[in-house]
Amino acid sequence: MSERIEDIAQAMVQKGQGILAADESTGTIKKRFDSIGTENTEANRQAYREMLFRSSEAMNNCISGVIMFEETLFQKAEDGTPFVDLIRSAGAVPGIKVDMGAHALPGHAGETVTEGLDGLRARLAKYYDAGARFAKWRAVIAIDDVLPSYGGIKANAHALARYAALCQEAGIVPIVEPEVQMDADPADHTIERCHEVTSAVLQTVFAELNDQNVRLEGMVLKPNMVVPGSKCPEQASPELVAHHTVSVLKRYVPSAVPGIAFLSGGQSVLEATANLNAMNANYELPWALTYSYGRALQASALQAWGGKSENIAAGSAAFSERASMNSLAAKGEWNPEMESGQS
Repeated sequence: MSERIEDIAQAMVQKGQGILAADESTGTIKKRFDSIGTENTEANRQAYREMLFRSSEAMNNCISGVIMFEETLFQKAEDGTPFVDLIRSAGAVPGIKVDMGAHALPGHAGETVTEGLDGLRARLAKYYDAGARFAKWRAVIAIDDVLPSYGGIKANAHALARYAALCQEAGIVPIVEPEVQMDADPADHTIERCHEVTSAVLQTVFAELNDQNVRLEGMVLKPNMVVPGSKCPEQASPELVAHHTVSVLKRYVPSAVPGIAFLSGGQSVLEATANLNAMNANYELPWALTYSYGRALQASALQAWGGKSENIAAGSAAFSERASMNSLAAKGEWNPEMESGQS
């Protein structure tokens, strides 16, 4: 594979493939394991991720990249094969989450800013040597009738741009992830409010990327879809989500960006697939539209596996089925009749 970041970015958003977000922190994956009664040990984390990475049907045909937590980047499969090599052998790009999480933003009640810029240059060099060729940084944007403030948006956009510039300096493709939350309290905002806030966020993010001389051809955008809050009484059809999301993207995302890999952001498994499909089936766009899902790719696999070695084949099959449904959605070829009852 070429080492040019522009070529790596193109490979990450190739038609019909998307990015597996397997970068849950130790605390987050504990919550996942608690839901299936499995102890959160390094051995169990290794076994679960090996199950995903060895799911050849999904990895070879539907997954273009894998975002890992730092622990996972340096782990090996049971037979001693580094996870990075497993991912590469499937034709996917290994990636790494590099931010240090969202923390309270001083002077801005109810808002956060993502930290992790200190020491990032040295960490990126270490990750590059370990085989990572893309990175991810998530900015969390609060939303209600008043929030976010311009100062809150600006702080997160600036951090995203600084991170992206450091990644490109290191030969690593930055995934730029500004997430307007749909499921954080009060979570009752309308789709129109999400449209307004997402517009302001993307406009500011791309202004900051420009100021930091980030090469748009060598990055991938990972935004939220424009959806109503999870507690909004008026939910939206896939067609309405597609209309609002595409309208915002066309206005604020330059065509030089090779691809947009959506986060699922609290949507159900089927909503994430249906909404992505509606965009690809109904619009001609300058960028690839694909997925960078965590829970929306893994939920059924986690339940099927249940923390038991005898269930690895079942977990792998569930992951492959979900990946194949999203692969079809990334081509605009999915329909609900193809599903086997997942929700």
